[in-house]
Amino acid sequence: MKTNRRTVIRSLVGGSLLLPGIVSELLAQDADPLAPRDPHFRPRAKRVIFLHMSGGASHIETFDYKPRLFADHNKPVKLPPHIQRVLGRDKATATTYLNGPKWPFRQHGQSGLWISELFPHIARCADELCLIRSMHNDHLNHVEATLGIHTGSVMFPRPSIGAWVSYGLGTENLNLPSYIVLAPELTYGGRQVWSSDFLPGCHQGTHVTPGPDPMPNLRRRQPATDLQEMELGLAQAFSRRHLARRPGDPNLTARLRSFETAFGMQAAAPEAFDVSRETDATLQLYGLPRGGNSGFAWQCLVARRLAERGVRFIELIDSGSSLSRNWDAHSNMDSHIGLARNVDQPIAGLIKDLKLRGMLDDTLVVWTTEFGRAPFSLHRETQGRDHHSSVFTSWMAGGGVKGGLSHGQSDEHGIDVAEDGVHVHDFHATILHLLGLDHERLTYRHAGRDFRLTDVHGNVVKEIIA
Repeated sequence: MKTNRRTVIRSLVGGSLLLPGIVSELLAQDADPLAPRDPHFRPRAKRVIFLHMSGGASHIETFDYKPRLFADHNKPVKLPPHIQRVLGRDKATATTYLNGPKWPFRQHGQSGLWISELFPHIARCADELCLIRSMHNDHLNHVEATLGIHTGSVMFPRPSIGAWVSYGLGTENLNLPSYIVLAPELTYGGRQVWSSDFLPGCHQGTHVTPGPDPMPNLRRRQPATDLQEMELGLAQAFSRRHLARRPGDPNLTARLRSFETAFGMQAAAPEAFDVSRETDATLQLYGLPRGGNSGFAWQCLVARRLAERGVRFIELIDSGSSLSRNWDAHSNMDSHIGLARNVDQPIAGLIKDLKLRGMLDDTLVVWTTEFGRAPFSLHRETQGRDHHSSVFTSWMAGGGVKGGLSHGQSDEHGIDVAEDGVHVHDFHATILHLLGLDHERLTYRHAGRDFRLTDVHGNVVKEIIA
């Protein structure tokens, strides 16, 4: 009998010719970590698009209208004791002055939501937004607060919310990662922001960098597909023997799954990231010039394309524009002008596009930042703002939340939570709930105990669920 590469592959892998079949056979002996899993109850959303504004966007200049703060600009204010403790002794004992917002607000939509003039495009989507104006986090530093909004922990490495969603629901498309992060550069906390930590490695986020080659090393090195099949088939044959001696090894199982995903991505990913076939009308909706392959408009359009193709959790990180590195505005709040312009039309375009395609109802769009900016300062007429974690604003749209709603309140100056506070753990519990996951039941055994995204905390914010 004539021997060729295919007969060699057949002899090596026991009859499976193509890599997906090989790996599926291997994983059949052990639970496939990315296989679709049933939610705990009927979900309102199938997927999440998570928009993170890195650096700390000011709540009082974006989505939390405070007319009293406008009126009391430059007046001295006594801070609540718990905020004094957070600020430290020097700042707590000094005279503190209110610092009024830099931009006016207007009411929008039938709901009459107050939104800053920094976001004219998003304002036109007011009736789709559910503003949460009583968010609070546990830390004033960027790294810890960024990890908090992503993992629920400001102190210890923990899996990201995207990894938990992937673990809880699996994937709808075996040829693409279940969790993809679109970010031009690393944000505070680095790769820990999308890490799977102690969860199986296949659940960690896959970092995609906007540009002409968003996923380097994706093209096959071998000119012929069957040659690559032979190489990978041999590797999988050895893996099969290795796995047989180590049944139930989650790291090995995750590695095998990553091989299959990588193989599928060679065909699926380039098509998903190629926006050249989008119509001129769609490109204009996002504000993306034809031929553009970077910027937040590209990130938003690709997010919609990934959502269409079954990616479960898609995160977009805005780490700045040509005018400012990110939303961290210690010296001058004017940096928010360029930053807002950079994301305003793309985000509005994403919401409108999802709605036009009938996808907004089962796609949860989340906009957040790690904390807000302080409505006060140590000096009058200060141009910038320091970090402020005691209260800030996030919002959601689609995916089973009530549109045109404002939930929770900060006090009259935007300094502290006044009503219906939403901690990061509550925020995470609500996102999981909308996906049909009970945050108290979604657990993973590690180091002798069951861990969960919300640790031992968290309450679903039922008031915002439609």
